[in-house]
Amino acid sequence: MELNDFLKNFANQFDETDPSEIKAETVYRDIEEWSSLIGLAILNMIAKKYDVKITPTEIKGTATVEDVYNLVQSKL
Repeated sequence: MELNDFLKNFANQFDETDPSEIKAETVYRDIEEWSSLIGLAILNMIAKKYDVKITPTEIKGTATVEDVYNLVQSKL
């Protein structure tokens, strides 16, 4: 799994945010469009594309997109 591919998949969960605004160091909860529904969509994307189950508690321990990527990497 490459970070750039993960960033694209992560950014695709947002409808109104320009994907170029989402970088590895982005604090995703600070994105104006962020909501709990997008959080669920991200968990679902991770499960489907990477076959990794992330719990809501685990994702709460992350801040940046790269933190989420590293969490997924640790479970591959």
